[in-house]
Amino acid sequence: MRGTDEDDERLKLIRRYVTPDRRYLKLGGVLLGMGGRDRAKFMRKLGQDAGEISPRELGLLLDGGWRERKTAAWLIAVAGRSEFRERLGELLLASEGPYAGQAYCVALATFGTSADADPLVAYLDRYLPRHDLYYDQTAALGALLLLDTRLGADQAARFLTPNGLWQQWIEGPPRKDRDTPGSYREFIGRLCSFADESAEHCQKGRHGVIFRRI
Repeated sequence: MRGTDEDDERLKLIRRYVTPDRRYLKLGGVLLGMGGRDRAKFMRKLGQDAGEISPRELGLLLDGGWRERKTAAWLIAVAGRSEFRERLGELLLASEGPYAGQAYCVALATFGTSADADPLVAYLDRYLPRHDLYYDQTAALGALLLLDTRLGADQAARFLTPNGLWQQWIEGPPRKDRDTPGSYREFIGRLCSFADESAEHCQKGRHGVIFRRI
């Protein structure tokens, strides 16, 4: 019965947070093409939902499919719920399904600490040697470079040495995009900025701080 109850609750959460206006499809590069009222409306609703959803409900979504996990990761990023750092890192490293990995990288980058770089490094160590896998290597590198910039660190440097793991992965089959590492950092940075702006509409704000409306 417990499993059935959780499945029913998860379905309600999907209808509440994941599928309205096909939100799960827009959480990513599509956001960067939004403008005007559409952007403001989407950002406001995302921030409000990030403040309303409970940690338990986020956990239920993270136990679901890629749509639920992707949406949950974005809500976590907007609300700055760094207590999910370990869980997101585990999901990223496992790479059990498509489409959600970029969202995990965005969330880790928004938390913005050296601890958030660790799962990104672990991911690159595992998946850059797999030249045949085109997963979320670009998002992970972009997030790590962004954290390096913010923290004054250089953890990404060893991946970018001549003939290093990054170059070997890019040049290995199948054919891959050859954008510069800096372009991936900029892309993840723009997504993080969207999350940061959405956080202004989060009722509890980040780290549980309640915003006072004037």
